[in-house]
Amino acid sequence: MTGQNREERSPAEKIMTAERKIDAGPGAAEHSGAAGTASPDARQPEDRGRSRKNPNGGRDGKKTAAIAGIAAAAAAAACGALYIGMAQKYREVYFPHTTINGIDASGLTPEQVKAQIDAGLDGYVLTLEERGGQTEQILGEAVDLHSEYDGTLEQILGAQEPLTWGRFLQSGPTYTIETMVVFDQALLEEQVAGLDCLAPGKEAPQDAYLSDYIPGAGYQIVPEVQGDTADAERVLEAVADGVRNLRGTLSLEEADVYRKPAVTADSPELAARAELWNRYVDTTVTYRFGSRREVLDGERIHTWLSDDGQGGVALSEEGIAAYVAELAKAYNTAYQPKTLKTSYGPTVTIRQGFYGWRINQSAETAALVQILSSGESQEREPVYSQTAASHDGNDYGDTYVEINLTAQHLYFYKDGKLLVESDFVSGNEAKGWGTPAGAYPLTYKQKDAVLRGAKKADGSYEYESPVTYWMPFNGGIGMHDATWRSSFGGQIYKTGGSHGCINLPPSKAKIIFENISAGMPVLCYELDGTARGGSSSAGSGASSTKPAETTSAPAETVPETSAPEGTAPEGTTPENTAPENAAPETSAPAETVPETGDPAQTAPAGTPGQPQAPGPGETGEDPGAGPEAGPGGASETAPSPAPAPTPAPETTAPAQTAGSGGSGAADGGNGGSSGSGGNGGPGADSDSQKGSVITAGEGAIGPGV
Repeated sequence: MTGQNREERSPAEKIMTAERKIDAGPGAAEHSGAAGTASPDARQPEDRGRSRKNPNGGRDGKKTAAIAGIAAAAAAAACGALYIGMAQKYREVYFPHTTINGIDASGLTPEQVKAQIDAGLDGYVLTLEERGGQTEQILGEAVDLHSEYDGTLEQILGAQEPLTWGRFLQSGPTYTIETMVVFDQALLEEQVAGLDCLAPGKEAPQDAYLSDYIPGAGYQIVPEVQGDTADAERVLEAVADGVRNLRGTLSLEEADVYRKPAVTADSPELAARAELWNRYVDTTVTYRFGSRREVLDGERIHTWLSDDGQGGVALSEEGIAAYVAELAKAYNTAYQPKTLKTSYGPTVTIRQGFYGWRINQSAETAALVQILSSGESQEREPVYSQTAASHDGNDYGDTYVEINLTAQHLYFYKDGKLLVESDFVSGNEAKGWGTPAGAYPLTYKQKDAVLRGAKKADGSYEYESPVTYWMPFNGGIGMHDATWRSSFGGQIYKTGGSHGCINLPPSKAKIIFENISAGMPVLCYELDGTARGGSSSAGSGASSTKPAETTSAPAETVPETSAPEGTAPEGTTPENTAPENAAPETSAPAETVPETGDPAQTAPAGTPGQPQAPGPGETGEDPGAGPEAGPGGASETAPSPAPAPTPAPETTAPAQTAGSGGSGAADGGNGGSSGSGGNGGPGADSDSQKGSVITAGEGAIGPGV
């Protein structure tokens, strides 16, 4: 029965019995056996309250947890025992991932490592991979390669702590033993020296640099060239390391043995330099000359650039000045021949005079240097020292005074319309004071001037002639009213002419004065076949033999040369002096210089922008030539000298030096600079002054009447 009862126990009861045995400790088996023979009804009092469904209550969960803990502890103990067991082998072999002289020694004994080293020495060859795809070899036997063991392998193994082997599961230690693989250093150096990669003639590295100017592209960065020149010391060091570690191949590129360029294309300094140089050649300056344009761009600018030695750019001012001189040669019209379709029909060429465009070369050179330095592209006109009316066609435009010295008749056209015409009397040819032909800008105009000759020893002047309308155009030669004359035109000028001025009837002079401005062209010429015998009265101012009436300027013919030469005649410097061919054929006697402190008022300055008009080069007067000779050589009584009125000019003109434009006595000593307003057109109203006394100044033309 007892045996049957034990066999009939449920699995739960069996588990509970086993748990009791475990919990009971010593003597539990005996207690368990006694409990097994007891009647099922003989239960402990505390068991009576238990549920019929789970007679054991909360004790089941505790027992299950205890079992799980026991199992985990058993597993940990087993793992620990396994780790310790595995650690024991690292007393004989190297840790995982151990590298010795390039050999993977993981799990190997020192003897096995030696065997691998010895096997690697047998027939060892080191292949060098060079730039460009070439290869070369170093043979072990050529450098007496052999092994020598000094116990270092065993020392490495003995230093291992076996229980720490787990730390090297991801990566292990690396060792290099110098004495394990041995070669003859001298033989190795000999082998390396004979390598083709170190032979002479290899391409040297080249630095990146800034290219020369490339049309349309400017300055570009030229990339560096690596070349294939190797450094011998680096090659020897890399090869020795490769042999020592028994490597099969050695990349010289990866070993970094090649010489490198010092400057590469990504250099910030080189990029900044390219930007600086390109700023100059990317600048465009467009010059306007009427309907024509001159474009200055990098094609010319780059020839003016050079390295200043400090990382910057130096501009050649000489080169820029040469370019401006080219512009002047092409577009200057001052001192150049001019063609004029005369009011008489024929076309004449006026070869003397200085009217026209004239670039101020020094000022324009300085301006262009600043523009290029700023890098600001622009369209502009050059700086002029003298301007004219037009860049297209004849530079004098359609507003000018036409003076026919042969016919002794003038025409004043304004905006292409005839405003006034008149007979006049020009310089006395018999005395060598003939009025020179030429094209001139009006220097200025002045109201109520007194024209005086040279001062004599007694303090008086050779003559004093008051005029109401004074309009100089060629040094001291100018147009003015001549109230002392009763007749004009004809042949009066040959023996009874002025000291070089254009004497006009007062009414005609007034009209011209009121409509002319500084800078307007005055065109003087001679034309065969237009001389007249008769003269006109002061009232009419026109000859009965004048050409057919016109109401507009004559149509111009095409000039002999389409483009001006731009330079003054040979032997002169247009910036400062008049051409030699502007000199007169004859000259008047020298004018004496007035004493210091002369109360006479100087003439007003011309409008800025016109040059100092060269004087005609004659000064003196006949001591007895106070009044002008009238028609037929009869003397007219000159008005008594008027006292110099109190002047009220806003500006005064500087003394006019003698120069281009010819001979004849001067009519206004202090000619001043010729002015311009715009393209050689009228200046400001200040070109008209009142109440001044014009006298002969130092180096100036004596005023004539």
